[in-house]
Amino acid sequence: MSQHAKSAQSPPRLTVPLLDLKRQYQALAAEIVPIVENIFVNQQFILGRYVLEFEQAAAAYCNCAHAIGVSSGTDALLLALMSLGLGSGDEVITTPHTFFATAGTIARAGARPVFCDIEARSFNIDPAAVREFLQRQCERRGGKLINRRSGAQVRALMPVHLYGQCADMGQLLALAREFDLLVIEDAAQAIGADDAAGRRAGSMGQIGCLSFFPTKNLGAFGDAGMCTTQDAQLAERMRVLRVHGGKPKYYHALIGGNFRLDEIQAAVLGVKLRLLDSWTAARQRNAACYAAAFSRAGLNAQIQPPAVTAGCRHTWNQYVIRAPRRDELKQFLGEQGVGTEIYYPVPLHRQQCFAYLGYGGGDFPVTESAAREVLALPIFPELEPEQIQYVVDRIAAFYG
Repeated sequence: MSQHAKSAQSPPRLTVPLLDLKRQYQALAAEIVPIVENIFVNQQFILGRYVLEFEQAAAAYCNCAHAIGVSSGTDALLLALMSLGLGSGDEVITTPHTFFATAGTIARAGARPVFCDIEARSFNIDPAAVREFLQRQCERRGGKLINRRSGAQVRALMPVHLYGQCADMGQLLALAREFDLLVIEDAAQAIGADDAAGRRAGSMGQIGCLSFFPTKNLGAFGDAGMCTTQDAQLAERMRVLRVHGGKPKYYHALIGGNFRLDEIQAAVLGVKLRLLDSWTAARQRNAACYAAAFSRAGLNAQIQPPAVTAGCRHTWNQYVIRAPRRDELKQFLGEQGVGTEIYYPVPLHRQQCFAYLGYGGGDFPVTESAAREVLALPIFPELEPEQIQYVVDRIAAFYG
């Protein structure tokens, strides 16, 4: 019997969940509960004082002129696409290694997602792959950039700042300028992240999109999201579109949707935003603790710890390693009381709903390799050093 099989028969010495939101809430309950009770008393639930205050604070935090609170990160992406007029006959370049909503909203808007492969170390979209697509597969026709294969107009780029680290926006923004592309930043996992030039996630493109799903670094008590922009006219257009395109009420110059952020979520997020930098610092300490423990254990030859791009502020929404025999390792760690998750087991270009795009296995080899190897370990701020060491010890036991 193998060493890790024997270990699996023993009860776990520690339990290390992937995420523990109860500990965070316990520390904040005394402040949050009276605020929420006040909302119940006043019965003002939609687009009130707390939404406005949170929008102002979040805009300042993201180094943006405007922030528009919405109902979810998914709706933020959809609102961004709608406000920029992206739809039927248009294509949007993005990554196949991301949460479904990235490409799903492109399709829901009526546009067509175009995938480009990722960088092996950062897991973010590879600017070289984007350039290759633009130069080899596209051409100018009548002032428009046309994909020769599909005949559609390539109009936008949607990079994802995955796992809490900015994509290479220096190169991506240069490509957008060169090819006249709009840029929507999917910063759902990256509030507070900075790129190597010190620019904050969500502040660099025409629109940035944030998610406040409860598991995010800044998490609501339900679904919530936000769009950020430097453009006052674009901000006003998004504010109108989030309430069915009506302004004034019952007068509709635009067809919008119900994308409103509610007061309860905004109030909770306003309290939490003041603590976000301290939580980020704790995540960064935990990441450094992992790196040191992996090095001490001599595991860097077995697994590949995540890389931080020089000069970037990584906020560690996830701590994702690459591991051989990933599925076996995940099962073993679960038996040892360690919570893990796979982000993401099926690349978007291999999802059944996107079969119509015509992609096949092997089209994006770096993405497909990541899908076989990535495993997220616990990284939440309240994690104890003893718990981190336990996780590393169990991984060492698995690889013998």
